[in-house]
Amino acid sequence: MLRYRDYFPLAADREARSGGGPDHRLSDLLPVGILVTDRDGKCIHSNLAYQKICGWNNDELMGSHWSAVVHPGDHARVIRQWDEAVLGQTPFLSEVRLKHANGKTVWVRRKAVPVSSRRPDRGYVHTVEDIGIYKAEQRAINDAESQLFEEKERAHAALESVTDAVVMTDIGGRVSYMNLVAETLTGYSRHEAVGRPLTEIFSLVDPETQDPLDDLAWRVIRSGRAIGMEANAVLVSRDGSEHAIEESANPIHNRYGAVVGSVIVFHELCFSREAMSRMAYLAQHDPLTGLHNRSAFYERFEQAQAMAQRHGKQMGLLFIDLDNFKGINDSLGHESGDMILTALAGKLKSCVRSADTVCRYGGDEFVVLLGEIAEASHAHAVADKIRESAAEPMVIAGREVSLQLSIGVSVYPEDGEIVEDLVKTADSAMYRLKKTKKPLVLRGRLVHGSHPPLGLI
Repeated sequence: MLRYRDYFPLAADREARSGGGPDHRLSDLLPVGILVTDRDGKCIHSNLAYQKICGWNNDELMGSHWSAVVHPGDHARVIRQWDEAVLGQTPFLSEVRLKHANGKTVWVRRKAVPVSSRRPDRGYVHTVEDIGIYKAEQRAINDAESQLFEEKERAHAALESVTDAVVMTDIGGRVSYMNLVAETLTGYSRHEAVGRPLTEIFSLVDPETQDPLDDLAWRVIRSGRAIGMEANAVLVSRDGSEHAIEESANPIHNRYGAVVGSVIVFHELCFSREAMSRMAYLAQHDPLTGLHNRSAFYERFEQAQAMAQRHGKQMGLLFIDLDNFKGINDSLGHESGDMILTALAGKLKSCVRSADTVCRYGGDEFVVLLGEIAEASHAHAVADKIRESAAEPMVIAGREVSLQLSIGVSVYPEDGEIVEDLVKTADSAMYRLKKTKKPLVLRGRLVHGSHPPLGLI
């Protein structure tokens, strides 16, 4: 086994130092590193280019084994390759790291052949080329390819997760990609679709005449401009079923700005309208009673306030609380409690005008906004009407029930000009009224069923 002192002996023999015979000064003119070794691999000559690559001068290299400058991490591999080449009498070629005299790492391509093909015992000529720039470019290319692959994978995952259907085409209008939603709506798998004209997969007809519509891909490819959402087409799927859709299309550009394809995005229109309508409704209404929620109440207050100011009118605000609602839930159950809240919502709406706003403020609390009233007494009159309506018996889960309400009243602009002040005033009035009432006693009669009477509230 070679040891370090075998690589860099303290002194080389005189023949080695003399360069082994012929004058080698011509090799110093070559840009490629040249190293000449004896049959044992020890250096007998090196040119200037090789000395520059490894960082050692000729005197330091003389008599050293050629592998002395190989990076420790590559040494075992390179020696194994060298032994195989020598035994097989084949040229030696390897890309390997060198450890420069200054400690830096240098990538080189090393090739070695016998000085004489007939006399391999006469030694070897090594050519050594610095390939650091090539390796750096190779790493950059590999990094770019990895980054591009990751970006394509992320884009693919994103397209597969969206709820819209997506179809892409090349410059010839042939399908190059489609996501799972597009597969479902068209009836074609992506493997069947790729490479086929878009019109074969994405067949659109006029909803009224059933005439075929223009190819979206060709429209955007020819014009180079996007087509916004359109809701005037019917997609005929593979099995003949029809889907009213909303679609858009955009050209795909390369890095130079040239159009190289198109992307079409579409979804079923009926689903879109139903979903949007449902979402808009839930954003404004209480899901149990169907009344406006607190958010909608504040919006409608601003609108009513603007109208009252324009016409020089007042507004009334009623803050309503259902007395002893906890007792109702405990006695009749939460399901019956929900039925009572829903029934009360209907009574409230029947006592006001269609232009007024009834809101479930929270729990068993309700707010009524009376827009454009002539005088404050009108608000109190509506409060009395609501109390009387709530007290009228109604049947809930087989029991006759009547309700008692506590209602506080505030008037715009007398009690405040902003909604928070009016709500606070009406809420305070409601609680003052509630404190003056005596505790309620359950009484009444059973309408049908076998349970004991829980009665009027």
